[in-house]
Amino acid sequence: MPSVFVSPTAAACEMPSLVRPHEPVLLEEITRLLAPLAGATVIDATFGAGGHSAALIAAIGATGRLIAIDRDPEAKEHFDRLAREVPCAMRFVRGDFADVLPKIAADGIRADAILMDLGVSSMQVDRPERGFSYSRQAPLDMRMDPDLPRSAADLIAESGEAELAGWFREYGEERYARAIARAIVRARDDESVATTNDLVEVIRRAIPIPAQFAGGHPAKRVFQALRIVVNDELGSLARALPSAFSALAPGGRLGVISFHSLEDRAVKRFMAARAKGCSCPPELPACVCGRTPEGLLRTPRAVMPKADEIERNPRARSARLRVVANAGGAA
Repeated sequence: MPSVFVSPTAAACEMPSLVRPHEPVLLEEITRLLAPLAGATVIDATFGAGGHSAALIAAIGATGRLIAIDRDPEAKEHFDRLAREVPCAMRFVRGDFADVLPKIAADGIRADAILMDLGVSSMQVDRPERGFSYSRQAPLDMRMDPDLPRSAADLIAESGEAELAGWFREYGEERYARAIARAIVRARDDESVATTNDLVEVIRRAIPIPAQFAGGHPAKRVFQALRIVVNDELGSLARALPSAFSALAPGGRLGVISFHSLEDRAVKRFMAARAKGCSCPPELPACVCGRTPEGLLRTPRAVMPKADEIERNPRARSARLRVVANAGGAA
């Protein structure tokens, strides 16, 4: 991993004027709860189009440094544009944060703030050819990193009925998981299920008509499940969380934005475990384990978007933010 940063060229950073292709979720809450100071080291582990990074750069100033991570090669273009606007030291690393964060920690870098904004980004959803949207005709791809070996179309073509149903049920909480999986297997015997529209039509035919008009788009849960599997999102998160916490400086804060219950549950459990102290059985009169908390919860409950943000940006509706601090220093 290269250790060279883009060098500062001015005395202070201001909020960049670059117009972003999306509105960053929970931006005010992120800057308040991560609270990076001037000169801080910040890691944006899901850089995307750089909206969160731009605000964090404004806080850390020219003496701070930002490490941007993203598995999507398109993010590098947004990083380069942002880097030309600001004087802060910056570095971009392409890769899965589960792979990059351990290397950063091994290099001895300790961050004052780390942000992980999970799920699919607006720049991916809004590009029809990426195949993330069930509302637009496109190849059934869904890879955040185009170098991943299998697309959603490959999973549909190669997976058995039981495996498909399991994914739809577990990762999409789809009520008609078995019926949809059975319909996919039957359909692919007679026709190709290789585009978003192909899959949407199979799903529509597989579920009762009343269900097609209840609870949003009938394909959204299946698309979510396939996206999670294609990109190993939950596995990546499970590997990344310990590495991210290890990369925190004393008093540093880790913030995670999740968008569905499985992600949020994993984040909540991880942070609660770091904040837990004594693990002795409750019947013991005194602590004998000597365990002290590694972390301090900065969000006793998940922080959710306010009504005005949801009105401006409906995609923020399901966002949940949790923050934990390294208890090794003032937090």
